[in-house]
Amino acid sequence: MSSYHDPVLSIESVEALNIKKEGVYVDATYGGGGHSKLILQKLGAKGHLLGFDQDEDALSNVIENERFTFVHHNFKHLKKFLRLHGYPKVDGVLADLGVSSHQLDDAERGFSFRFDTDLDMRMNQQGDITAADILNEYSAEDLQNVFSLYGEVRNSKSLAQLIVNERRSKPLKRIADFLTVIDPLVRGNRNRYLAQVFQALRIEVNDEIAVLKTFLEDALVVLKPGGRLVIIAYHSLEDRLVKHFFKSGNFTGEYIKDFYGNIERPFKIITKKAIIPSDEEIRKNPRARSAKMRVAEKN
Repeated sequence: MSSYHDPVLSIESVEALNIKKEGVYVDATYGGGGHSKLILQKLGAKGHLLGFDQDEDALSNVIENERFTFVHHNFKHLKKFLRLHGYPKVDGVLADLGVSSHQLDDAERGFSFRFDTDLDMRMNQQGDITAADILNEYSAEDLQNVFSLYGEVRNSKSLAQLIVNERRSKPLKRIADFLTVIDPLVRGNRNRYLAQVFQALRIEVNDEIAVLKTFLEDALVVLKPGGRLVIIAYHSLEDRLVKHFFKSGNFTGEYIKDFYGNIERPFKIITKKAIIPSDEEIRKNPRARSAKMRVAEKN
């Protein structure tokens, strides 16, 4: 399992769940099962864990344990499948957002600019839209919005227009072709720039922001009072949404007041400041460097 994906902040995140031996918990981003294995070690005989993952590759890592249920679906369906499996309310939910090391290192998946393969980037390999579809079909304005919002690419307007101009003569289907086209616009550190561009495409392909919003709203519903929600984010937009949701129960961060003027606070925030990996963890796993963990407890 460790070769599939090294879970970030593994000890810290599982400790943050404040696990009860007889409780019910959710690992919403199962992947290689690293977090799940640690959670099961803390559960008693009557405890139960459900792991969600839409990726076909995660099926090969499913833990054989009577206290574990694997749900082969996107975590945006959290509430629906918990009810289906007979666990409408749970004691804790953990989500490690973003792409796994396994997905990045699998050349055929198209998540990394290190390999020349089809421009894919689908986390669910049955999904309809690929990165190539976005690059070849989106308008210049829509492409600019994707690169700017999801990748914080500074020259997103120039990049979008270049893509639109180049695809008129030859559709962009392979990573190598795409890199050749955009190379003249690379600014600053090349790897960092390309990582931002590929991150933006991946988020758009998988509709990750909308999925995260649905998941967070469902998590609030399924958590029991006193239940913990632990989220590890790697992108400022995701982290901001999580921070706002923990604070106010919505994605603007603005407090909602009841009829009497009392502020509605769905959560008690456990982490006043985001938890970040130690220097030692980053040294061992450089992909952990942008991780931020936030923890909240349902009131």
